[in-house]
Amino acid sequence: MTTVPPAAETAEVTEIDSSARCSLLLLLTCAALWLVLSGVLAVVNLVQLTTPTFLADCPIFTYGRSSALQQSIFVYGWAANSGLAVALWILARLGGEPLRSLNWLKAGTVFWNIALVVGLVGIASGDGTSNAWLHLPRYVLPVMVVAYGVIAMPGVLAWTGRRSPMTFAAQWYAVAALFLFPWLFSAAQMMLVFAPERGVLQALVAGWFVQGAWTLWLAPLALAPAYYLVPKITGRIIPSYDFASLSFWTLLFVGAWTGGRHLIGGPVPAWIATIAVVSCALLLFHYIVVGVNLRAAFSANGSTVLRFVAFGLGAYVLGGFIDAATAMRSVAVVTQFTHFSTAQSQLALNGAFSMVVFGAIYFLGPRITGRAWPSLGLIRAHYAAAVIGVTGLVLALFGAGWVQGHDLNDATVSFATMAAHTRPWLLAATAAQAVLLFGNLLLAAHLFWIGLAKSAPATGLFQSAPTMEASVS
Repeated sequence: MTTVPPAAETAEVTEIDSSARCSLLLLLTCAALWLVLSGVLAVVNLVQLTTPTFLADCPIFTYGRSSALQQSIFVYGWAANSGLAVALWILARLGGEPLRSLNWLKAGTVFWNIALVVGLVGIASGDGTSNAWLHLPRYVLPVMVVAYGVIAMPGVLAWTGRRSPMTFAAQWYAVAALFLFPWLFSAAQMMLVFAPERGVLQALVAGWFVQGAWTLWLAPLALAPAYYLVPKITGRIIPSYDFASLSFWTLLFVGAWTGGRHLIGGPVPAWIATIAVVSCALLLFHYIVVGVNLRAAFSANGSTVLRFVAFGLGAYVLGGFIDAATAMRSVAVVTQFTHFSTAQSQLALNGAFSMVVFGAIYFLGPRITGRAWPSLGLIRAHYAAAVIGVTGLVLALFGAGWVQGHDLNDATVSFATMAAHTRPWLLAATAAQAVLLFGNLLLAAHLFWIGLAKSAPATGLFQSAPTMEASVS
């Protein structure tokens, strides 16, 4: 347990936090709603894999459309809203000035989510595309680019108007995510939707976009709070900022080149896959540095926030090594184009990104609202459900993918036999996804609770909850 000095207590909630309360809560509320809806559709998708007749008579919920809906909701609903909220708060905190242009931030949030709703209706009615992570119809994509830029504006102003010329790793990753996503998103729109490339180039661009959206957007949005929270809560400095900067630039320059790993065994030139294999190996430097620099998170010392962050960091580093292993052709011959790839995606999105952002939300929530979380038990229950759900989901999908890969390489195994072999694994994945959905419901309910609470905060707000977090200025 950590006792917070009175000076630290009074410094915990500042004008930086209170001035952005409504704007950040709007982003987080939208994120929580999309997270729950995404979880419901994820359960539906997994049920359909084992029971194809489930909702088969409803065109909106056929597997192709419901899968596209679930993926779009998770990436552009939950991940975008929550990641931007956390990134903007961190940039304001480290910049030393309250966020500016907050009305623009609110307007951008409203238009982003309205465009997403319209896009989801388009997918449900058959207007979506077949491109992974870019299923939204063409008529909403330009609106989303503009809305994202409007939301990012306060973060850019916080970066350019910071009080000190000194910068921190958390700022690097947050600013990189703000700037790189519009470039990735608009370039992919042009090459896949508005002026689509022909033939095999479509597969190359699609693989580049999916990998780039992870390595250059979502991963930085997760690493920004990790680099902020670990030293702040533990009171330990980052061991080496020299290696942290090298790790950052390695991710930016090498990360998108690993997109070719999605095409190993596909109808593309062999040198493209070879570049991806080499890039995955080079990127291991980044994962090692992240693990070493933020290893203090794994000695949580009673901090629930750090438990979330530590699990997310472990999933992030583990996912990097698994990506490098499966990029090897001898392994890819079994794992490629199977549920194994889905497991890798879930490890990254639910395991790495979401868990770190959960921890960040639990840390910033009391600071922007001025109130303690109503129930520490709900936070612990969410952590338990998230750990069980993510672990079970990823392991089950890994098992299903491994079995499926071996069956695909055996010409004597029929499709019906293959489905029977993977069914137990997929049933386990469905149960794990249901547990994960339960945990996400707890987060959404808790977020609404603290956001709508009208009671005044206790005098010793941050002193009375050392089991959730420690505070180090």
